[in-house]
Amino acid sequence: MSEIIKVTGMILSAQPQGENDKRIVIQSVELGKITAFARGARRPGNHLLAAANPFVTGTFSLIAGSSAYRLVEADVKEYFRELANEQPAVYIGFYFLDLADYYGREGIDGRDTLNLLYIALKALLNKNLDNEMVRRIFELRLFAINGDYAPDPSVMDDNLYSIVSYICTVSLGKLYTFRLDEGRIEDIAKLADKARARIMDREPKSLKIMESFVKAMKQ
Repeated sequence: MSEIIKVTGMILSAQPQGENDKRIVIQSVELGKITAFARGARRPGNHLLAAANPFVTGTFSLIAGSSAYRLVEADVKEYFRELANEQPAVYIGFYFLDLADYYGREGIDGRDTLNLLYIALKALLNKNLDNEMVRRIFELRLFAINGDYAPDPSVMDDNLYSIVSYICTVSLGKLYTFRLDEGRIEDIAKLADKARARIMDREPKSLKIMESFVKAMKQ
Protein backbone atom coordinates (compact mmCIF):
# COMPACT_ATOMS: atom_id res chain seq x y z
CA MET A 1 0.00 0.00 0.00
CA SER A 2 1.29 3.47 -0.88
CA GLU A 3 2.47 5.66 1.97
CA ILE A 4 0.10 8.39 3.18
CA ILE A 5 1.59 11.89 3.20
CA LYS A 6 -0.07 14.51 5.41
CA VAL A 7 0.23 18.21 4.72
CA THR A 8 -1.24 21.33 6.29
CA GLY A 9 -2.60 23.78 3.78
CA MET A 10 -5.38 25.63 1.97
CA ILE A 11 -7.05 24.79 -1.33
CA LEU A 12 -6.36 27.56 -3.85
CA SER A 13 -8.50 26.21 -6.69
CA ALA A 14 -10.72 23.27 -7.61
CA GLN A 15 -11.71 22.27 -11.13
CA PRO A 16 -13.98 19.48 -12.42
CA GLN A 17 -12.09 16.46 -13.72
CA GLY A 18 -14.03 13.83 -15.63
CA GLU A 19 -17.54 12.99 -14.49
CA ASN A 20 -17.07 12.77 -10.72
CA ASP A 21 -13.58 13.94 -9.80
CA LYS A 22 -11.84 17.25 -9.05
CA ARG A 23 -8.37 18.59 -9.69
CA ILE A 24 -7.31 20.76 -6.76
CA VAL A 25 -4.33 22.97 -6.05
CA ILE A 26 -3.13 23.14 -2.44
CA GLN A 27 -0.81 25.68 -0.86
CA SER A 28 0.89 23.62 1.81
CA VAL A 29 3.44 24.24 4.53
CA GLU A 30 5.44 21.10 3.89
CA LEU A 31 5.45 20.74 0.10
CA GLY A 32 4.66 24.22 -1.20
CA LYS A 33 2.07 24.41 -4.00
CA ILE A 34 0.94 20.98 -5.17
CA THR A 35 -1.70 19.50 -7.46
CA ALA A 36 -3.92 16.66 -6.28
CA PHE A 37 -6.89 14.73 -7.63
CA ALA A 38 -9.93 14.07 -5.47
CA ARG A 39 -11.69 11.02 -6.83
CA GLY A 40 -15.46 11.08 -6.52
CA ALA A 41 -15.44 14.56 -4.95
CA ARG A 42 -18.32 15.72 -7.20
CA ARG A 43 -20.49 12.75 -6.34
CA PRO A 44 -23.27 13.41 -3.76
CA GLY A 45 -22.46 11.78 -0.47
CA ASN A 46 -18.76 11.43 -1.17
CA HIS A 47 -16.58 12.09 1.88
CA LEU A 48 -14.56 14.70 -0.08
CA LEU A 49 -17.58 16.60 -1.45
CA ALA A 50 -17.34 19.52 1.01
CA ALA A 51 -13.58 19.37 1.52
CA ALA A 52 -12.32 19.65 -2.07
CA ASN A 53 -13.21 23.33 -2.54
CA PRO A 54 -11.41 26.68 -2.59
CA PHE A 55 -10.63 28.27 0.80
CA VAL A 56 -10.85 24.95 2.65
CA THR A 57 -8.06 24.83 5.20
CA GLY A 58 -6.83 21.86 7.19
CA THR A 59 -4.72 18.71 7.07
CA PHE A 60 -4.83 16.78 3.82
CA SER A 61 -3.89 13.11 3.49
CA LEU A 62 -2.31 12.38 0.12
CA ILE A 63 -0.82 9.55 -1.89
CA ALA A 64 1.98 10.50 -4.27
CA GLY A 65 1.53 9.65 -7.96
CA SER A 66 3.81 9.96 -10.95
CA SER A 67 2.76 13.53 -11.78
CA ALA A 68 0.33 14.55 -9.03
CA TYR A 69 -1.01 13.54 -5.66
CA ARG A 70 -4.30 11.86 -4.82
CA LEU A 71 -6.36 13.27 -1.99
CA VAL A 72 -7.71 10.49 0.18
CA GLU A 73 -8.83 12.32 3.32
CA ALA A 74 -9.20 15.82 4.73
CA ASP A 75 -9.30 16.96 8.34
CA VAL A 76 -10.86 20.39 7.84
CA LYS A 77 -10.04 23.25 10.19
CA GLU A 78 -11.93 25.96 8.33
CA TYR A 79 -14.33 25.93 5.36
CA PHE A 80 -14.82 29.72 5.18
CA ARG A 81 -18.42 29.04 4.18
CA GLU A 82 -19.60 32.36 5.59
CA LEU A 83 -17.38 34.14 3.08
CA ALA A 84 -19.66 32.97 0.25
CA ASN A 85 -22.43 35.20 1.64
CA GLU A 86 -20.25 38.30 1.85
CA GLN A 87 -20.00 40.41 -1.29
CA PRO A 88 -17.71 41.71 -2.57
CA ALA A 89 -15.50 40.06 0.09
CA VAL A 90 -15.78 36.60 -1.48
CA TYR A 91 -14.41 37.92 -4.78
CA ILE A 92 -11.55 39.62 -2.96
CA GLY A 93 -10.89 36.24 -1.34
CA PHE A 94 -10.66 34.52 -4.73
CA TYR A 95 -8.24 37.25 -5.79
CA PHE A 96 -6.09 36.44 -2.76
CA LEU A 97 -6.05 32.78 -3.79
CA ASP A 98 -5.00 33.75 -7.32
CA LEU A 99 -2.08 35.82 -6.03
CA ALA A 100 -0.95 32.97 -3.79
CA ASP A 101 -1.20 30.59 -6.74
CA TYR A 102 0.96 32.91 -8.83
CA TYR A 103 3.75 32.77 -6.29
CA GLY A 104 3.37 29.15 -5.25
CA ARG A 105 5.97 26.57 -6.22
CA GLU A 106 6.32 22.94 -5.29
CA GLY A 107 9.10 22.29 -2.82
CA ILE A 108 9.09 25.84 -1.43
CA ASP A 109 7.96 26.29 2.18
CA GLY A 110 4.50 27.84 2.00
CA ARG A 111 4.08 28.67 5.68
CA ASP A 112 4.18 32.47 5.47
CA THR A 113 1.84 32.63 2.47
CA LEU A 114 -0.56 30.17 4.07
CA ASN A 115 -0.66 32.10 7.35
CA LEU A 116 -1.15 35.38 5.49
CA LEU A 117 -4.02 33.91 3.48
CA TYR A 118 -5.71 32.64 6.62
CA ILE A 119 -5.58 35.89 8.58
CA ALA A 120 -6.52 37.98 5.51
CA LEU A 121 -9.63 35.87 4.87
CA LYS A 122 -10.55 36.20 8.54
CA ALA A 123 -10.06 39.96 8.21
CA LEU A 124 -12.49 40.06 5.26
CA LEU A 125 -15.12 38.63 7.59
CA ASN A 126 -14.49 41.33 10.20
CA LYS A 127 -17.25 43.92 9.82
CA ASN A 128 -15.06 46.52 11.51
CA LEU A 129 -12.37 46.40 8.83
CA ASP A 130 -12.54 48.06 5.42
CA ASN A 131 -12.31 45.46 2.62
CA GLU A 132 -10.16 47.71 0.47
CA MET A 133 -7.72 48.15 3.33
CA VAL A 134 -7.61 44.39 3.90
CA ARG A 135 -6.90 43.83 0.21
CA ARG A 136 -4.11 46.39 -0.07
CA ILE A 137 -2.36 45.23 3.08
CA PHE A 138 -2.51 41.66 1.80
CA GLU A 139 -0.98 42.64 -1.55
CA LEU A 140 1.94 44.57 -0.09
CA ARG A 141 2.71 41.92 2.52
CA LEU A 142 2.58 39.08 -0.03
CA PHE A 143 4.93 40.98 -2.33
CA ALA A 144 7.24 41.63 0.62
CA ILE A 145 7.19 37.98 1.73
CA ASN A 146 8.37 36.98 -1.73
CA GLY A 147 11.13 39.58 -1.83
CA ASP A 148 9.46 41.70 -4.50
CA TYR A 149 8.63 44.80 -2.49
CA ALA A 150 10.19 47.07 0.10
CA PRO A 151 9.07 50.63 0.89
CA ASP A 152 11.12 53.39 -0.70
CA PRO A 153 11.31 56.49 1.55
CA SER A 154 12.20 58.67 -1.44
CA VAL A 155 8.73 58.29 -3.00
CA MET A 156 6.52 58.79 0.07
CA ASP A 157 6.18 60.99 3.12
CA ASP A 158 7.50 59.87 6.50
CA ASN A 159 4.10 58.86 7.85
CA LEU A 160 3.26 56.71 4.83
CA TYR A 161 6.74 55.16 4.95
CA SER A 162 6.15 54.19 8.58
CA ILE A 163 2.77 52.64 7.72
CA VAL A 164 4.09 50.64 4.77
CA SER A 165 7.18 49.52 6.69
CA TYR A 166 4.90 48.27 9.45
CA ILE A 167 2.74 46.37 6.93
CA CYS A 168 5.79 44.71 5.43
CA THR A 169 7.48 43.67 8.67
CA VAL A 170 5.05 43.35 11.59
CA SER A 171 4.21 39.86 12.85
CA LEU A 172 1.27 38.45 10.93
CA GLY A 173 -0.82 38.25 14.07
CA LYS A 174 -0.75 42.06 14.31
CA LEU A 175 -1.22 42.80 10.62
CA TYR A 176 -4.91 43.70 10.85
CA THR A 177 -4.99 45.25 14.30
CA PHE A 178 -5.06 48.86 13.08
CA ARG A 179 -7.16 51.01 10.77
CA LEU A 180 -6.35 53.55 8.10
CA ASP A 181 -8.33 56.55 6.91
CA GLU A 182 -9.59 56.64 3.34
CA GLY A 183 -6.77 58.85 2.14
CA ARG A 184 -4.07 56.51 3.38
CA ILE A 185 -5.87 53.48 1.93
CA GLU A 186 -5.79 55.24 -1.45
CA ASP A 187 -2.08 55.89 -0.99
CA ILE A 188 -1.20 52.25 -0.32
CA ALA A 189 -3.56 51.20 -3.13
CA LYS A 190 -1.46 53.19 -5.59
CA LEU A 191 1.70 51.59 -4.25
CA ALA A 192 0.20 48.10 -4.47
CA ASP A 193 -1.07 48.63 -8.04
CA LYS A 194 2.30 49.91 -9.17
CA ALA A 195 4.09 47.00 -7.52
CA ARG A 196 1.74 44.42 -9.02
CA ALA A 197 2.17 45.85 -12.53
CA ARG A 198 5.95 45.65 -12.13
CA ILE A 199 6.06 42.20 -10.55
CA MET A 200 3.45 40.14 -12.37
CA ASP A 201 3.80 39.10 -15.99
CA ARG A 202 0.06 38.58 -16.27
CA GLU A 203 -3.04 40.04 -14.68
CA PRO A 204 -4.86 37.64 -12.34
CA LYS A 205 -8.11 36.42 -13.90
CA SER A 206 -10.01 37.27 -10.74
CA LEU A 207 -8.87 40.91 -10.67
CA LYS A 208 -11.38 42.37 -13.12
CA ILE A 209 -14.21 40.28 -11.66
CA MET A 210 -13.37 41.47 -8.16
CA GLU A 211 -13.05 45.10 -9.16
CA SER A 212 -16.36 45.06 -11.05
CA PHE A 213 -18.18 43.72 -7.97
CA VAL A 214 -16.47 46.19 -5.68
CA LYS A 215 -17.50 49.04 -7.99
CA ALA A 216 -21.08 47.74 -8.20
CA MET A 217 -21.36 47.56 -4.41
CA LYS A 218 -20.29 51.20 -4.09
CA GLN A 219 -22.94 52.49 -6.50
